[in-house]
Amino acid sequence: MSADAQVLEAFVGYLRTERQYSPHTLDNYRRDIGRLLRYAQANSLADWSAIAPRDLRAFIAETHRAGLAGKSIQRLLSAIRSFYRYLNREGLCQHNPALGISAPRSARRLPKTLDTDQAGQLMQIPVTDAVSARDCAMMELIYSSGLRLAELVSLDLGDIDFRDASLVVTGKGRKTRMLPVGSKALAALDVWLGHRGSLLRGEEPALFVSKRGSRISTRAVQQRLEHWGLHQATDGKVHPHRLRHSFASHLLESSGDLRAVQELLGHADIATTQIYTHLDFQHLADVYDRAHPRARKKND
Repeated sequence: MSADAQVLEAFVGYLRTERQYSPHTLDNYRRDIGRLLRYAQANSLADWSAIAPRDLRAFIAETHRAGLAGKSIQRLLSAIRSFYRYLNREGLCQHNPALGISAPRSARRLPKTLDTDQAGQLMQIPVTDAVSARDCAMMELIYSSGLRLAELVSLDLGDIDFRDASLVVTGKGRKTRMLPVGSKALAALDVWLGHRGSLLRGEEPALFVSKRGSRISTRAVQQRLEHWGLHQATDGKVHPHRLRHSFASHLLESSGDLRAVQELLGHADIATTQIYTHLDFQHLADVYDRAHPRARKKND
C-alpha cells in the first residue's frame, strides 16, 4: 500500500472511531477520496500536499464530464474538505484546496404531473365503503386545494366550511391560509363524513381518520394514493405531492396568474412557484412541436 493510501485508511479509521460514522458513510468517504487519489497518481502529483486548488478544479471538471451529477460532486467536495481538515490536524498538509470550490449546479428536476384526463380517471374510484370514501375525499381535496401532505393530515372537522366552500389550513412556519374548495371535493367530503362515524373509536377532531379511528398518518395517505394509482392504471406512481403539482400546473395553465398560484400553494417566495411556468412552457413547446409546420420533423 502506498503512503497516500495508508493516509486514506488512517482517515477512514479516524471517522470510524472518533466520529462514529456508519459503515455506509465510511464506504462513501473511502470511495470519494480514493477517486481523488487515483487522479493525483495519474497526474504525477507527488502527495496530498501537492494538490493545489487548480488541480482540484481540474479534477472536479473531469468528474463532471464523466457524468457525475451535481449533488454527487457536492458530496465529493464535502468529503475532500473533511479529509484535508484531518490532514491539517495531523500536520500532513498546511492548506485545504477544496475551500472556495463549489460543485456545478444540478439541473432542476421538474415535478411530474398528471394531465387533466389522468387526474379525472384517478378520482373515479368506486366508493363502496368508509375507506374508499375517505380516500376519494383525500385525493379530491389535495387536487382541489393544492394541499401539502402534512396540511391534509392536520385538518380538523372545524377547518372545513361547506357553506363558504373553503377551508383553513396551517402550513409551513405555522402560517394559516384560507383556500377555496371545489364542488367535487365538497361532494366527496360529504360522502366521507357520512361514513366517518363507522371508523371512530371515541372523540377525534381529525377530518381524516384511519381504520383504528385515530388521525390518519402521512405514511398511510401515501400508501393509499399509491394503491389507487395502480388500481386506476395511472401513468407513473401517484403520491400526494404529485397531485399538488398537478393542481398548480393545471391552474397556472388555465389562469396564467402566478401570484394567485403562489398564494394558494403557500409559497413564501415566488421563485419557488416559478417552476410551474417551466412546466407550462414545456406543455406549450410540445404543442408547438406537434402543430407548427416549421417545427414538425421531416419524417412526420
